[in-house]
Order: sequence, then structure tokens, then C-alpha cells
Amino acid sequence: MIDTDPLVPSIPWLKTRRALLAIAVLASSVAGCAAMYRVTSSLALGWQISMLVLFALTFTWIALAFWNALCGFVVCALKLDPLSLRRLNHEIPNARLLVSRTAVVMPIYAEPPVPTFAGLEATCRSLMQHSLGDKDANEAAHPLGEHFEFFVLSDTQDAEQARIEEAHVAALQHRFAGELAIHYRRRPNNQGRKAGNIAEFCRRWGRHYDFMVVLDADSLMSGATLLRMVQRMQRQPGIGLIQTVPMPVGQKTLFGRFTQFASALYSPMLAAGQSFWQGDTANYWGHNAIIRTRAFMDHAGLPTLPGKPPLGGEILSHDFVEAALLKRGGWQVLLDTTMTTSVSRHDPYVSASHNSFEAMPSNLLDFAKRDRRWLQGNLQHLRLLSGAGFHPLSRLHFFYGAFAFLSSLVWLGLLLCTSVLVTYHVLGDVTGKTLPQPLSLGLLSITLGMLLAPKFLGLGLACWQTPYAFGGRLRLLASTCLEMLFAALIAPMMMAWHSLFIINVLLGRSIEWQTQPRGERSLSWRETWQHTGWMTLSGLLWAGVMMAFSPTAFGWLTPAWLGLVGAAPLVKYSSSGTWGGVVLHRLGLLQTPSIALKPPLLDKFETLVASSDVCPQAPDTQRPFPLVPLLAERVGEMPCQSFKYFDREALVTSSATIKEPS
Repeated sequence: MIDTDPLVPSIPWLKTRRALLAIAVLASSVAGCAAMYRVTSSLALGWQISMLVLFALTFTWIALAFWNALCGFVVCALKLDPLSLRRLNHEIPNARLLVSRTAVVMPIYAEPPVPTFAGLEATCRSLMQHSLGDKDANEAAHPLGEHFEFFVLSDTQDAEQARIEEAHVAALQHRFAGELAIHYRRRPNNQGRKAGNIAEFCRRWGRHYDFMVVLDADSLMSGATLLRMVQRMQRQPGIGLIQTVPMPVGQKTLFGRFTQFASALYSPMLAAGQSFWQGDTANYWGHNAIIRTRAFMDHAGLPTLPGKPPLGGEILSHDFVEAALLKRGGWQVLLDTTMTTSVSRHDPYVSASHNSFEAMPSNLLDFAKRDRRWLQGNLQHLRLLSGAGFHPLSRLHFFYGAFAFLSSLVWLGLLLCTSVLVTYHVLGDVTGKTLPQPLSLGLLSITLGMLLAPKFLGLGLACWQTPYAFGGRLRLLASTCLEMLFAALIAPMMMAWHSLFIINVLLGRSIEWQTQPRGERSLSWRETWQHTGWMTLSGLLWAGVMMAFSPTAFGWLTPAWLGLVGAAPLVKYSSSGTWGGVVLHRLGLLQTPSIALKPPLLDKFETLVASSDVCPQAPDTQRPFPLVPLLAERVGEMPCQSFKYFDREALVTSSATIKEPS
């Protein structure tokens, strides 16, 4: 049944959308594999099967990305909501419509205090702006403090660092006294890491709140976004989780500028495509999302996987699993792209107020280290593919997340097979007819075209709709060309790193899930060579062998070996803030909406960072402000779920039975 309320988007023809996407992907894959079969028809059976399997996996992955991007392009070009397929309508949230209580929780673990608490304060101040009443009507300010409370959930184990955290929270409590409640809780251990941190909050205080907004230590979210998400949860009692699309901001290094630009240009379109066919079975990315608290407590308790790490033990990439458990429990999981699919200078409210931001690693080494943690967690998901009761799309999310890394090993295998066959052809002095032709111009052109199509679609969309947000069409075009070149050069490095990480996991080598590096960090030549020297040597050896045995193959494989040969200088110079500043300020390139249309939220954050003390103190006593005691607990259960057994008939399917807090 299609809902007639325009404020409550329905999801019409969802099964048809998914079926058409599946048909398009499978048809593309079959056509590509048929072409590859003809190319490899003269090979021995073993080589032919190997090449076909590796190509089929790679090409299907590319086809899915292509069709997803095309769906997103059409949705964004027509300015439609990807779920309801209605015209986008960015309603202005009204604080007076709130009838619920929401906890905004920020789990932290040994984070840099100044940017962490400056971001939290900027979010709080943005929210409190909506407490203002209508002065013309002489209305009293709406007390948002009755509907929102903030929690800093610390897992920091160092006592001195925890003391500084307490000082910052106490200073925030003092500044927002009488307006907004801000709580600080520190666990004596970090059992279960972030997932355990949030679960412990839910058990102790979750029953106080209808909804829970989860922020990372580097998250920024505007008050308009918070209100909009809460009001949507109120209107649609069947929603268990809404995930926003956080945009990276504040980057200064060259690598950070490239990644920030790519996210701003491509992510809105790609996210719209995902939302179009995922519908109410979207994914959860662990932060910048709102969750129905009691649904989460009832259905998302995480068990421990049997066996030892790295593939057993605590579930590391918990967010995917929590989304799947919520969907299994009968709750909708949505990806909200409406805050990123329309950036308009003709609508200053949308441009300036609907914000969901995050930071990211500032250099390739830290980026790869973060991938190493995610890879280990995502490979655990392969064990859940046969889990009881999961929606087919949730299983696809598990596979999709793992194959995002496994595809690097598949690509490496395809390149190595090609190289071995070229060498065998020369050393064996066999006729050219026995050589496969995977580099056939037609097939290669189609593959590269589908691989690059999402970038060109994103470029076309921005040139048409929002060129001013990227510095104008000429700068946008030049920036996109630079980004595509940079992405092509670092792709072989990421392939090599991911392949090495996968091999380490398969060998049973686990890593600790530590705090990710935040802030700008320029790398030294020594650190760079330590982590990339083996790539440069491997690339030189590979290029030399290909040049000696087949100059033609050497030319075709240039995109692969060139990135490896240049690994060290690429990693070193892309970590430079100086080069990032030159590209942005002197050349005017790699601009993004967060730079060209600077939202007040980011201005406030930067001001707070610049003016914050490392350890805030009361001016009169020169001591930290006293910390407000914790809120009284309201204990609730959050039972661990089973992946082996699931009784669908036992579900309480009516969302009206969970109207909390009572």
C-alpha cells in the first residue's frame, strides 16, 4: 500500500527495481564473460577456467557499480527522492512538533580532546539555534533540552587523558547549563569496543529515550539535520534506523583534498543509487545515524563468533550486522540521501543547514591502516552469509563489504595470470594463437568505460546542477581529471595492500582495533619507504619482465605497474599540506560545497577549535569545572542474538507496541 502522506515517503515498485537491477547486472556480466570466453578460447582448459572465473568476478563487480551509478544519476538528475520517487521537498523542521526524547551519543576512545569536543559543542549550538521562538509572534523559546540529551561515552583507559576529557565535558555542562543536558560516562574497560560501549549505554539508560543518534569523535551534524531525522522517526514508527551520508570535510593534505573532492562529487549520486534499490534494507555505517532505541535493544545485541581472531571472537565491523539484525527483527533500515542530493544556492536553508559531516585519515598510510581494520571485520561477515532469518539483501551487504577488499586479490590474480601467460608465450616459443587476448581492445574499452562511467556521470551531474559549488565548470573539469589520474595511480597500491592484508588474515594474524589517527599528518621519507618500498621494487621487477618479454603487454599493463613504481613519492607528497594548499588556494582546484558554500556549522567548529584550551578551567578558581553527576539509570535488557536460530513467528511485528519510553 502506498502511503498518501507526502511527508512519509513510500517505496513503490521496490521488488521491480531490484529485479531490473539484477537483470541488468547479470546480463552485463554474461555478455562480458561471453566476450572473454571468445578471447581465451585457444587456451588450455585450466588457464581458460582460471581467467574466466577471475574476469567474471571482476566484471560483475564493475557492472554492479555501473548500474548503481546510473540509477543514482537518473534519480539526482530528476531531483527525486530515491525512495518515494517524488520530487525532493526539503521541509524546514519545526522543534514544536517534537513529542519524543533523543539521546545523542558519542563513543570515544583516547581521542584528541580539542577537535572532539569542539565538534560536539558546534553540534549542540547548531541544535540550540532551533530553540528560538517566533519573535514576531512573541512566542517563548521551545525548550529543546526536554527532547535532546548528549552523552560522551568514554572508553579511554589512560587516567590523565580521561581527566582532560572530564574537564572538557564539565566546561560544556557549565556553558549549556539550564539549556541542554550533557553527560559523561567512562567505562573501566573497553570490552566489546565501540559496539560494547553503545550496548552498555543502552542497558543503563536506553529506556529513557525513544531514539539514539550515534556520532563518531570526528562527526559534525547540524541542528536541522537532527530535528529532521527525529521528526521522520516520529512520523514513521516502522523505521528502526536512518543512515545519513556524511561528507568528509576539513582536509588540508593533498590526499585529503582529493578524497574530499571525490566524496563530494560522487557520493551523493552513488548513495542515491543505493537507496533506490536497497529501499528499506539499507546499511548502517556506524555513525551519523539515528536509531530507534528499543528496537535496537530488542534485536541488535551482538554475540561473539566462535573461534579465535581474526575471523572469530568479537564482531569488529558491528554496524553491518546491527543493520541486518534490525531488518531481521521487522524494522526498516533507510539510507537518507536527501541532504546530499541537492545543494542549491537558490535555497540557502538547504545549503547551510542540512549538514552531516565527518573527518577522515589525512594520508595514504593511515587510510590503509583503517582499511586493514575494516577488512578484518568485513571478512568475518562471510561467516554470517548462512545466518538464520537474514534478509537476502542483508546477506548481499555482508558479501559486498567483504568483496570490496577481496576484489583486490581477484584483480591481482587476473594481472598475474596475464603476465605469466605472456612470459610463457615467449619462453615456450609457441604460436601467438595460443595466447589469450584479455587485453583485446574492444573488451578492454568496454570494461574501462564501465569502470570510469560513475565518475563521468558524477561530473556531468555537477556541471549541470551545481558547478558553482565546485569552483565553476572549468575548475570542476580540471579537478575531476586530476582526481581520476590520482585514483588510477593509487589503485595498484590499494590492490597490493589489500591483498597483503587478506593473506595475513588467512594466515591467522589478527590486529588490535585501536583509535584511528585523526588530524593532519605529513609523512617522512623513512616511514613512507618502510611501508611502500616493497611495492616500488615489485613494480620495477614486473615492468622489467614485461618489457623484456613483451613490449606490447608492458604498454597495456602500464596503469598497474606505474602506480607500484611510484608508490613512495605518491604516498609521501600526497601527505603534504603544502601541496594541498597550492592546489586549492593558488590554482583554485579541488573545491567542494563545504568550501565554496561554507556552512555555519563548519565556521563555528573552526572557531571553537582555534579558541579552545587543552584543559578548560573555571576563570575564578583556575581549576576544572565540577562534573555534573550522571543521570539516574533505567536498566533494560539487550539480549545477544543468535545467528543459528531465529523464530520469525515470535516477533512482535506491530511497531505500535514499542512506544517508548513508557
